[in-house]
Amino acid sequence: MIRRAIAELVGTAMLLAVVVGSGIMGERLAAGDAAIALLGNTLATGAGLVVLIQVFGPISGAHFNPAVTLAFTLRGEADRRSAIAYVMAQLMGAVLGVWVAHAMFAEPILQVSSKLRGGAAQGFSECVATFGLIGTIFGTQRARPEFTPIAVGLFITAAYWFTASTSFANPAVTLARSLSDSFAGIAPVSVPLFMGGQIMGALAGVGFFTWLLREDCPQ
Repeated sequence: MIRRAIAELVGTAMLLAVVVGSGIMGERLAAGDAAIALLGNTLATGAGLVVLIQVFGPISGAHFNPAVTLAFTLRGEADRRSAIAYVMAQLMGAVLGVWVAHAMFAEPILQVSSKLRGGAAQGFSECVATFGLIGTIFGTQRARPEFTPIAVGLFITAAYWFTASTSFANPAVTLARSLSDSFAGIAPVSVPLFMGGQIMGALAGVGFFTWLLREDCPQ
């Protein structure tokens, strides 16, 4: 359990370092062009996810995401003790990753984001993104488990652009990004909306894809 929790902590920290660090780099190099900055942020995040899931997957399953841990717990594939340890590790790792990104770019370590991301469309976008992420994981693990890391990376890369919220799809990521006043940040006041959408998307994803992918489901 300790080894798996540490894997979740370090993996989530590295994910946040990628997300926030690439956002800072993209914003600095894009000369005010938000589309270019987002493209750089997108490509780095998608590529980073593929590698991190490959590295940490054999150890902890590479959840890096309380919504994913919740989904596996509801399906009976993770016990409550493991789920609590994973979520705590993910939250701590996410905050640590943000601080690492700030340190790499000589930014103040302690920050609070001022970037508002409000409105029902943003919350709905997070619901859709998380629903799709759960479906990607469950579907590929049933049909082609070796493809799951690539599928997750590709889905998040796409969801950065087809969702209004740029697809956080992760409560730990959302909370940690509120501690970065950078391109990837989100104001604390917007966090509950995003997390609510993510939890709803995870619950809907578990219910729908568990039914859809049943072995006895009629074709």
